[in-house]
Amino acid sequence: MPVPQHGPGKKHDPPIVLAPWQQEVVDEHPGLLLRGLFNSDGWRGHNVAVKRHPDGFVTRYRYSRYKFTNKSDDIRALCTDGLDRLGIAWRPNGALRVSVNRRAAVAALAEHVGPKS
Repeated sequence: MPVPQHGPGKKHDPPIVLAPWQQEVVDEHPGLLLRGLFNSDGWRGHNVAVKRHPDGFVTRYRYSRYKFTNKSDDIRALCTDGLDRLGIAWRPNGALRVSVNRRAAVAALAEHVGPKS
């Protein structure tokens, strides 16, 4: 089988299906799969939220979040399946992106992904 990135045509169109032995490994170690996915096509950063109080006082706070972006529905499904296996809350964020925003979910994902290399 040729390496897909070296063939003609769009690279995200062919279906991506794990071989049975690959699926067994992913089922046993979903955190390692997520580490690879987020290190290749992911982002970890901070949002700054602003809350304005009636008295004019402004409170700013930062919180961490993860985003994963990929054009392939199959790759995004591998990511969301892995997050589901680990009980990590996620949400779609646009057509091509998955977001992990909740504090507990970010902390759980950080245990598996670690710092972006």
